[in-house]
Amino acid sequence: MPALFYHVTRSAVDEVVATLLTRALAQGWRVELRGRTGPAMDWLDEKLWLGPEEGFLPHGRAGGPHDDLQPALLTTARAAGDFAALMTLEGAEVSAAEVAARERVWILFDGRDPAAVQGARAQWKALTAAGAPAQYWSEEGGRWEKKAES
Repeated sequence: MPALFYHVTRSAVDEVVATLLTRALAQGWRVELRGRTGPAMDWLDEKLWLGPEEGFLPHGRAGGPHDDLQPALLTTARAAGDFAALMTLEGAEVSAAEVAARERVWILFDGRDPAAVQGARAQWKALTAAGAPAQYWSEEGGRWEKKAES
């Protein structure tokens, strides 16, 4: 499966995370949610606890006693364990080997942040140069549309 780059421009990042996480958990996948900073993971943790109105998104923060039991684990470093899916935020690193080993990899970046856009471009170049397939998805037209594929 390709790495899926999601250029978030209309929705809030936490809403996109919640939508994708809901779908992944419905597939029975364990999901690693990887960010770069503790404060961003704290913010996401709080948003996920508030969850969608129609459900609860079970998850935990890395470093707890039951990391291996969490359906979704929020972390700032590569998590140990068997995760079918990986979602990254804040330009957190992902390798071509991780893309190849996972059922799904999402790379979310905030299109309103020029540094995030530049970082995503650099990630795209690095991953595709390493042989990982990638798709670029944009919501600028109001719906998610695939704009590019390598």
